Amino acid sequence: MPVFHVGRDRFAKQIMVTPENALPGRRTPISVQCRHTVLDVPLAPPFPDGTERAVFAMGCFWGAEKLFWSLPGVVVTAVGYTAGFTPNPTYEEVCSGRTGHTEAVLVVFDSGRIGYEALLRAFWEGHDPTQGMRQGNDIGTQYRSGIYARDDRQRAAAETSRDSYQRRLTAGGFGGITTEIVDAPPFYYAEDYHQQYLADNPRGYCGLGRTGVSFA
Repeated sequence: MPVFHVGRDRFAKQIMVTPENALPGRRTPISVQCRHTVLDVPLAPPFPDGTERAVFAMGCFWGAEKLFWSLPGVVVTAVGYTAGFTPNPTYEEVCSGRTGHTEAVLVVFDSGRIGYEALLRAFWEGHDPTQGMRQGNDIGTQYRSGIYARDDRQRAAAETSRDSYQRRLTAGGFGGITTEIVDAPPFYYAEDYHQQYLADNPRGYCGLGRTGVSFA
């Protein structure tokens, strides 16, 4: 994943692009042909009956996806882009900082086996949500932290968990949470070569930071 170390890029890419200045994108979605490398299921809908969806952003989506596919009760994961302005963006466009998207993970889960609250716990403990437009050495708006709620119940649970975790972070000497919690915008699948990247490249870059503070 790109790392921006010095100079103008380091700071410019932490500034959110405006809708007027965003890249135009395209009408045609990126084609997703592959099955899940680890779970051996299709990445795209329709998903199994009785499942729910959640979308999280926590820095580099390679490491974030691995975190979620490892949880019992998660039936599908996929990486993509969300919360931006450019329709159907490419990875190169997202990396330019001119689409407004953040790297995200779609999590499809069996709510009879794992609850949304358990996913939230993995989210908070799996990265550092206090860093703003970055995660560790990865700098830019595409690495910001976010929870994208699909309904009022998810949004209420996300906000409650944020407030609870903030109290623990404050007690541990950390700053304020910068995670955005908004209603779920469109989720655009990333290119096939990004899907389950760390399963095919186990020594690949992960990039997630952690505070070390337990949620509960």
